[in-house]
Amino acid sequence: MTFSELGLRAELLRAVEAQGYTTPTPIQRQAIPAVLEGGDLLASAQTGTGKTAGFTLPMLQRLADGPRPGKRQVRALVLTPTRELAAQVGESVADYGRHLTLKSHVIFGGVGQQPQVDAIRSGLDVLVATPGRLLDLHQQKHVDLSCVEILVLDEADRMLDMGFIHDIRKVLRLLPEKRQNLLFSATFSDEIQALAGKLLDNPEKIEVARRNTTAETVDQAIYRVDRDKKRDLLAHLITRHGWDQVLVFTRTKHGANRLAEQLSKQDIPAMAIHGNKSQSARTRALSAFKSGELQVLVATDIAARGLDISELPHVVNFELPNVAEDYVHRIGRTGRAGSEGQAVSLVCVDEHGLLKGIERLIKRDLEKRIEPGFEPDPNARPEPIENGRGRGGQRNGGQRRQGGATRGQPGESRSDTETRAPRRRRSRARRA
Repeated sequence: MTFSELGLRAELLRAVEAQGYTTPTPIQRQAIPAVLEGGDLLASAQTGTGKTAGFTLPMLQRLADGPRPGKRQVRALVLTPTRELAAQVGESVADYGRHLTLKSHVIFGGVGQQPQVDAIRSGLDVLVATPGRLLDLHQQKHVDLSCVEILVLDEADRMLDMGFIHDIRKVLRLLPEKRQNLLFSATFSDEIQALAGKLLDNPEKIEVARRNTTAETVDQAIYRVDRDKKRDLLAHLITRHGWDQVLVFTRTKHGANRLAEQLSKQDIPAMAIHGNKSQSARTRALSAFKSGELQVLVATDIAARGLDISELPHVVNFELPNVAEDYVHRIGRTGRAGSEGQAVSLVCVDEHGLLKGIERLIKRDLEKRIEPGFEPDPNARPEPIENGRGRGGQRNGGQRRQGGATRGQPGESRSDTETRAPRRRRSRARRA
C-alpha cells in the first residue's frame, strides 16, 4: 500500500514524499482512513511506529477540506505531555502542511510566552500545546478554544502518569461538545480505558502491537553489577564496544547531572537533560546528540518523552524505572522502523524486584550477563531505592513502597516543568 491509496490530498502527498516516506506504517494504514471518516479513535502503538503522521496527515486534510470560519480560529488542538514532544509534533504539522494554507504554532512552558501570544493573536488553525501553558494562556484570555473541531491527546498514558488528568478535564470543559476526539497511547492501560470511556464516542480501536510488548529488533540484556560500580561499568562498555550514540536513563535529575559530569571526566562527552534545565539548554544538548558531537545523553524519563532520534543504536538503563511500563517506553527509542538496536540495563541487588516486575510485564526473561572485572558481590544486601518516581512501581505487580519510594519523595512530577511543588506554589511552577 502507498500513501496515495489512503485518500490523502496531493498537497499532503507531496509533503510526505519530500520527507522521504513511500510506504505507510501499520498504524498509519489503519489510523489515517479512520480519522478521515470523522469518527473518534483510540489507538495504541509503540514509539517509533509513525503514529504522529498517523493523526497529523488526516487532521490536516479534514481541516483543509472543511469550511473555514470568517476569522481564522483554532480548529485543531493537540495536547502533549512534554515540551520536546510538543516541538516534535509541531514540526510534523509544519512539514506535512507546508503546501496548505493552514497556520499552526506550538506553545509550552519553560520559555517566554509573548511570542506564543503573538502567534495566537495573528490567527491559527492548529495549536499544539502542553496542558499547563495552554491553561495559563486561556486564563489570561489569549486562547479561544470554542471553535475546536478536532482534539488529539498524544502520549495519553504519559499524561496520566504525570498527573495531568485534572488539567485535561479543565481543557475539555473549554471545548465544544461536538468534536472529533483522537486518543493515542503507547499502552491500553486500565486508566487509558477509563479515560477513553468518558472522552470518546463509539471510537474505532486500533492496536498495532500486543499490549506492553517490546520491539523484536531490540537486543535486550541485563548486566548484574554492584551499585557502586555502575558508572565504571557503563564507561567500560561504552569504550570497549565503541558506542558512539548512547541514551542513558536515570531515575532523578540529580543522578542525571552527576552521571553526565562523571562520564565527561572520563573523556566521554556527556550532557544531561531534565526539567530543571532551561529549554534552550535541553535543545542544545539534543541537537549536539543528534549531530554526533555529543556521545552520551543522560535523561530522566519525563525529559526524554517525545525525543525523536532516528536509528538510535543504544539505550542504557543506568537505573531501572520504578514503573515497569516505563521500561517499554525507554527501550522503544531504539530498534525503530525495523532497524536494530541494543538496550542494556545495569542492575544491582536493590533492583531485583523491579527487574522481576519488568519481566512479568513483557512476558519474557531477559538475558543476564556479568562483565569480567565487574562481578557483583554475592553477599551484597539490598538497600532502599531513594528518590524513585512517586508512584513507586504501584502498577504492574510492583510494590507501592518498592525500595522505599513513596509519593511524597522527590522525583519526577506532573507539570511540563517537572517541578514538584506544594499546593500553594503549583500554579507558579506550572507557568515556569
